[in-house]
Amino acid sequence: MRRFEGRVAIVTGGASGIGAATARLLAQDGATVVVADLNGDAAWETAADIGGTACPVDVADRGAVEAMIAAAVADHGRLDVLVNNAGIGSFGKTPDLDPVEWERVIAIDLHAVFYACRAALPHLIAAKGVVVNTASISGLAGDYGFSAYAAAKAAVINYTRTLAIDHARDGVRVNALCPGLIATPITAGLTQLPDLAAAWHATIPMGRAGTPEEMAQAIAFLASDAASYITGAVLVADGGQTAWTGQPNLFRYLGDA
Repeated sequence: MRRFEGRVAIVTGGASGIGAATARLLAQDGATVVVADLNGDAAWETAADIGGTACPVDVADRGAVEAMIAAAVADHGRLDVLVNNAGIGSFGKTPDLDPVEWERVIAIDLHAVFYACRAALPHLIAAKGVVVNTASISGLAGDYGFSAYAAAKAAVINYTRTLAIDHARDGVRVNALCPGLIATPITAGLTQLPDLAAAWHATIPMGRAGTPEEMAQAIAFLASDAASYITGAVLVADGGQTAWTGQPNLFRYLGDA
């Protein structure tokens, strides 16, 4: 039997990148998948491709998120897996960061996770379901110029832990995935800047960006019964980047690299 046969999953930010890869893998493994995304056309396209359904939604809108959860349960009768994957970033030092931009990042990257979990929990408790939150290694340490994003993702990590212990006795598991650099449409523009891709890859021991499909495999594992004793965990998938202190690789200077 496929891992998610008979189960219903919602994937936010599901029309592209990590979200689309996750929606596709869950569907291949038997789940009925609701592809939720601000880009409604792309959501419907992804849903059609995987045999799922689509829900155009602005996850920063609490009412819209609550309606998304209610519609999924009304249409499919249950909810087993919630993947909070939608996210945006911003760039700039604090004095230059427009408060409106800060608030939008926090709303999409953090508040939306709370909105979805709050609305979904009664259904997840009934199904003994699972939440997987896409956080980031930027929530584990700082990055130049990404204050709003880093703050939101750090909060998602600790919210994940708290939600996990609050609802462990309800049979609901909650975990977070912290990707590093992943080759998605969002990062494609950054890595096209002169020398940036090489500099970025040099900070990753594996020497490359991860793929959305690799992140989907990690999310599916956390959502599956194979992870039945794992809750409150923060799984880092970054090619070894955060395992490195950032000090120079002496092998390169001693002739052994």
